[in-house]
Amino acid sequence: MSAVDAGASVRVERRGAVAVLTVDRPDVRNALTDETLAALTSLAVACDADGDVRCLVIAGSEKVFASGADVRALLERDPVEVYDGDRARLWDQLRALRTPVVAAVSGFCLGGGFELAMMSDVVVAAPTSRFGLPETQLGLIPGAGGTQMLPRAVGKALAMDMILTGRMLDADQALVVGLVSRVAEDWLGEALIAAERIAARPAVAQRRAKDAVNTSFDVGLAAGVEVERRTFAMVFATEDAREGMQAFVDKREPSWRHA
Repeated sequence: MSAVDAGASVRVERRGAVAVLTVDRPDVRNALTDETLAALTSLAVACDADGDVRCLVIAGSEKVFASGADVRALLERDPVEVYDGDRARLWDQLRALRTPVVAAVSGFCLGGGFELAMMSDVVVAAPTSRFGLPETQLGLIPGAGGTQMLPRAVGKALAMDMILTGRMLDADQALVVGLVSRVAEDWLGEALIAAERIAARPAVAQRRAKDAVNTSFDVGLAAGVEVERRTFAMVFATEDAREGMQAFVDKREPSWRHA
């Protein structure tokens, strides 16, 4: 197990095949400032390219998972930069991660922090968690995919309620509507358990399963089933698929090569 401090905003720790990225800016309530978002993205992309990393955990503090952008910095931007600047590119890179991502959420998860959690594949929340998109109170709208991801997750009515009124959901409410995978007092420990289970399974199948599920939000049922069929055939041809099936028949534990 090793830990590295990436500047003053994000810490990275390796736990075997799991990389834990922790947003650590308590002075600004873990706001996703330009510096913090760039550090988080750089580390996540590097881990994504590392074949020895098979799951990412993104965490914050006990009080705040992450909040939105630095409003003072936003005031200095022009519309073109907001639309096509560095932050948009960084969010696109986070959204494109192939490695499964587990969000470990405690406390407030707001604005860009909530959008970051929704980009994740598994969300483990502490009972103290609160989820919301408060941007319209600033005369803005969610800008990192919130207006698209939230209604896909919870439906139009609840998404409109949260975005237009600023309503926040607690952990239990988020679990009921499907925003959260699990609620646990030991939220970080539970997230690590989930990540270690993900990392222990064959990497090719895990990444391809993630791709197939994400595709379901972008295409119709027939097209999605066709994507799944093609992906199944691709995974079927891997060494790990052969090993997994043979180990099942032999009644033994498989020995994965992640290939």
